[in-house]
Amino acid sequence: MRKMLLLLIAALACAGTPNGPEAEDGFVSMFNGKDLTGWDGKPGWWKVEEGALTCESTKENPCKKCNYLIWKGGQPGDFEMRAEIRLSESANSGIQIRSETRPDWDTYGYQADMTGNGSLAGCIYHHKFGLCVARGQHVTRTADGKKEMQALADAAELLKQFKKNDWNSYRVICHGPDITIFINGVLMCELNDLTPQAARSGIIALQMHPGPPMKIQFRKLRIKELK
Repeated sequence: MRKMLLLLIAALACAGTPNGPEAEDGFVSMFNGKDLTGWDGKPGWWKVEEGALTCESTKENPCKKCNYLIWKGGQPGDFEMRAEIRLSESANSGIQIRSETRPDWDTYGYQADMTGNGSLAGCIYHHKFGLCVARGQHVTRTADGKKEMQALADAAELLKQFKKNDWNSYRVICHGPDITIFINGVLMCELNDLTPQAARSGIIALQMHPGPPMKIQFRKLRIKELK
């Protein structure tokens, strides 16, 4: 029943025009499309290009340590966030949710994971636990920390929804103990975290990952508080 309800929500959200009032009712913009107002990032890394928050590493300027662009609009708990993401095929990035800040523009917590080749698209990662939920899974972390997994869909079939070197829409829903990820309107994974120490609110941030030269871009970021 719960899975059917989530799929119905996704279908309703995708109905009609993508930016129509029905789809965007109650959402607040997180990015003005022009500059870094409302965001805090490591100097020299983040900029606005083509109306998108952009970070790029090169052979001449490699990224040797993760840094994050941190949203200064609050530390939401129950919310839905929507954004469009474009990654070079070598890129590794993510959206931190319900997370904590760390020195030198670092973070700690849950992440809606993503890679340009699609391998981690639609997964949930945590700095302590690593890959928590793979694409196509529903995972429950019980109160005593045990991990219970159920299959939602075939991971390879879900990957076909991800468009390489192109814009993809991400929806991240945090409500109570649940975190749910959609890509291009399709349910990718769910986490039900019942552990007492699980964060129920925190910062939102965008990740720049060390590794080979890569480019990451985020646009049309908006958020809605859930009651």
